[in-house]
Amino acid sequence: MAGSDLDMPDMLRGLHRIVSDLMYAENFYIALYDGDSDSLRFLYFSDVVDDELLDADEIVPLAKIERGLTWYLIRDKRPLMGSTDEMRQQVSGPLTLHGADSSDWLGVPMLRDGVVHGAVVVQSYRGGRCYTTAEMSLLAFVAEHILTALERKRGRAELEQRVVERTAQLETANIDLRREVTERERGERLQAALYRIAALASIDETSESFFRHVHSIVGELIEAKNFYVGLLSEDGASVSFPYAADEHEKDWSTRTYGRGLTEFVLRTGRPQLVDQARAQLLLEQGEIAASMVGAPTLVWLGAPLLGVEGAIGVVAVQSYERGDVYDERDAELLTFVSYQIASSLQRRRAAELLQQANAELEHRVEERTLELREQIAVREQVEAQLQHQVMHDALTRLPNRVYLRDRVERAIARLRRDHMQGFGLLYIDIDRFKVVNDSLGHGAGDDVLKEVARRLATCVREPDVVARLAGDEFVLLLEHVAMPETACKVAQRVLKVLEPPLQAAGRELRVSASIGITIADRNYDSADRVLHDADVALYRAKRSGRNRFVLFDDAMHQTAMGVLDMEQELRNALVRDEFVPWFQPLVRLGDEGVIGYEALLRWNHPERGVLTPGAFLKVAEDSGLIEGIDWRMFRLALEASRELVHDGSFITLNVSPRLFQHDDFDRRILALTHEVGFDPARLRLEVTEGTLLGDPDAVVATLQRLRDAKIEAALDDFGTGYSSLGHVHHFPLKMIKIDRSFITPFAAGVAPRSSAVIEAILALGNALGAEVVAEGIETRYQCEVLKAMGCVYGQGYLFAHPEPAEYWLAKQGR
Repeated sequence: MAGSDLDMPDMLRGLHRIVSDLMYAENFYIALYDGDSDSLRFLYFSDVVDDELLDADEIVPLAKIERGLTWYLIRDKRPLMGSTDEMRQQVSGPLTLHGADSSDWLGVPMLRDGVVHGAVVVQSYRGGRCYTTAEMSLLAFVAEHILTALERKRGRAELEQRVVERTAQLETANIDLRREVTERERGERLQAALYRIAALASIDETSESFFRHVHSIVGELIEAKNFYVGLLSEDGASVSFPYAADEHEKDWSTRTYGRGLTEFVLRTGRPQLVDQARAQLLLEQGEIAASMVGAPTLVWLGAPLLGVEGAIGVVAVQSYERGDVYDERDAELLTFVSYQIASSLQRRRAAELLQQANAELEHRVEERTLELREQIAVREQVEAQLQHQVMHDALTRLPNRVYLRDRVERAIARLRRDHMQGFGLLYIDIDRFKVVNDSLGHGAGDDVLKEVARRLATCVREPDVVARLAGDEFVLLLEHVAMPETACKVAQRVLKVLEPPLQAAGRELRVSASIGITIADRNYDSADRVLHDADVALYRAKRSGRNRFVLFDDAMHQTAMGVLDMEQELRNALVRDEFVPWFQPLVRLGDEGVIGYEALLRWNHPERGVLTPGAFLKVAEDSGLIEGIDWRMFRLALEASRELVHDGSFITLNVSPRLFQHDDFDRRILALTHEVGFDPARLRLEVTEGTLLGDPDAVVATLQRLRDAKIEAALDDFGTGYSSLGHVHHFPLKMIKIDRSFITPFAAGVAPRSSAVIEAILALGNALGAEVVAEGIETRYQCEVLKAMGCVYGQGYLFAHPEPAEYWLAKQGR
C-alpha cells in the first residue's frame, strides 16, 4: 500500500481495513510521536463512541493527555491491554482517562531501534474481553509494518515534494533565462547600432555625412525626428551645433555658453530627461534661463558626450507632439550612443567589452542549458526509480502484485483477440515457511525468500514473469502456454529446483513448495479470477500433503462455490438460531444406568433436515464462525439440561482448542452457568489432546481455575493425539474417554493391540483417580469385553443414539 498511488487518508483507511480483518478494530487510531516537540499527531482516528474530531495535521502536546493510556504507551514503551482497572496495574504511575472509557483496550507502541515513533490502538465498548496476548503480538507486528508503510509513504511524499520544488526552481530559472535572452536580443540590437556608429568613425567622410548616419542609426533605436549634436569648444566658452534636424528650430548657429538645456547636461555630466514640469522646476531653480529655451517642446532628452577630461558635447532628441515618448530606458540607450560618438577609442573599447560580454553571455547560456539538461535527466531518473519501486518487491527485486496484475490483464486482452494466445499461471507457496520465521527469525526468512526467488527465476524463459505477491507467495506467469502439460512440466521443474538445501542464519535448510496451476481460457475476464482459481488449486495442493502441484478444474470451482454457500448459510443459521443441542447418555456398564449426558451439536437445516457437525464443522472453523456457534451451543445446552441432570449426574460440553487461547475463557463459562442458573458442579468440559499440548502451562492454569469453581475436565478421544500416557498426569482431569478406534476392533473378536492399549489407559485412569469411559460401544460383545477388562463406564449406540432433551425428559417421566 505504501508503494501504491493512494494518498495518505486512503492508505490509512486501507490499513484500518487490514487490521479489522485480523481482530476486532471498529474503534482504531494511529498516532505519530515527535520527540523533538514531545507531541502527537493523530493521523487516523475512528471511534463509534468518542466523537471528538481530530485533524490529522493538528499537533497535540503530550502534556495534554498526561497520564493517559496513550501517554503511557509513549513513555513506558510497552504494550497495554485489558479493561481500565487491569491497565491501572500495568502502567508505571497513576492513570487518567482521556475520552470515552472502553470495556477492553489494546495499544502497542510503534518502535524503531528502541525509539518510540507512535502508537496503534484498538478498543471495544461492547463489554467483555475482545483482545488476547496473541492479538497483542499480532498488533505489535502490524504496528511495525504500519510504521514502515508510513515512513515509505512519507519518504515518497518528501521525494515528490523535492521534485516539485526542483521543478519550480527550474521554471524560475527558465524565466530568468528567457529574460536574459530578451536582454541579450536588446543588447544585440544596441550592439549593432554601436558597431555601425563605431564603423562610421573609420569612414573617410565629412562630419555632416557622419552625423547624418548617426542620426539614422539613433532613429532606429528611439524616436529621433528632432535630433541634434552640440559640441563644447575647447575653452568651454561656446557651444556649436555641427548637426541638427528639427521641424521648428531653424537657428543652429554657435552660441555663448549659457543656461540652456544643453549646457545643463554639460555641467552635470549625466543624461537628462526633461518634460514641461521639470523644465519649469529647473527655471525656478535657476538651472536654465527662459531666454535660452527655443521652440516650445513637450519632452527633451540629452546625453553627454564624455571624454577623458569630462563632457565634450551633447546628443539630444526632443518631441513637440507627445510628452511620454521617452523614458529612462531611452535615456540609457542614448547614453550608450553618446559614448560611441564621443570617442572612437571608447567605442572600440566598448565594442571589445561588448564582445566579451557577449562571450560570457553565451557561456552562461551554455552552462544554464547544460544544467537544465542535467536536472531534467535527474528528474527522469527519479521518476524511473519511483516507478520501479512501485512495480517491484524491495526484498527480492522481483515484480510485485501491481506489475503482475498489469501483465495478466494484458495477457487476458491478448487472449480475447486471439484464442490461440493462451497462458498459464502457477501460484506458489513455500511449505511451513512460518516455522523458519518463528524459529530462526525474519532475517533468516528473508534469506530463504531471496534464494527461492533466485531459483524460481531459473525455471522460466522470456517473456515469462516471476513475481512475489506477499510473504512466501510467488507467482509464475507463463506466456504463450495453452496446454496444461507445459505448465505441469514447469511446476515439476520448480519442485526439482527447490530440492537442494540452502543456507540461512548459518544453517542448512531444505524447503519445498505447494503449487496451484490454472490455464487461462477465453472465459476469464479479470486477473483477480485467474489468481483466485490458482489459489484454490494451491489450497488443494497444501491439503493433499504439500510439496506437490494441483491443476485447477471445474470440480474445484464448484467446491469453492459450495464452501461460500455453506459459509453464508452458517451465518444465517446463527442469526435464525438454527443450532440445537442433542444429548447422548454416558452409562455404567454394570447396570447400564445413566451417569450423565454428552451435549452434541446439531444444525436444524431448513431444507436438509438435522445435520451432524461432520457436514459443516470444517467450513465453520475455516470461516471463524465456530466460536460464535460454540457459545450459542453452550447456552442452549445448559438451558436444556437444567432439568435433565439430577441425582449426581452431569453434562459434558465439547470445547474447541481455539477457546483456550482466550485468557478469560474460564470466567466466561462460569459467568454463563450463573446467568443460565446451572450448577457448575454438574458440568464437565471435554477437551482434546491437541488442546492440552497447544500451550500446556496456560491450559493447566485454566483447568485448575475451572476445577476450583467445581467445573471438571474430561479428555476426549484419548489415544488419537500427539500426547503419550506420561503427559496426562500433568493436567487436572476428572474423566478420560477412550477413542472409539480402540473399541471398534472388538466387533470382530479379541484385538490384542487394542486390549493392551485399553488396559494401559485403565491402569493410568485408576492411578490418577480419573473415571475412564469407553466411546463407540455398538455391540453387546464389545460391552462384555470391556467389562471383563475392568472398564466401568461407556457410551455408544448400544445404549442410545443422540436425541433432543425433550426425548430424555420424556423417558424420565418429566
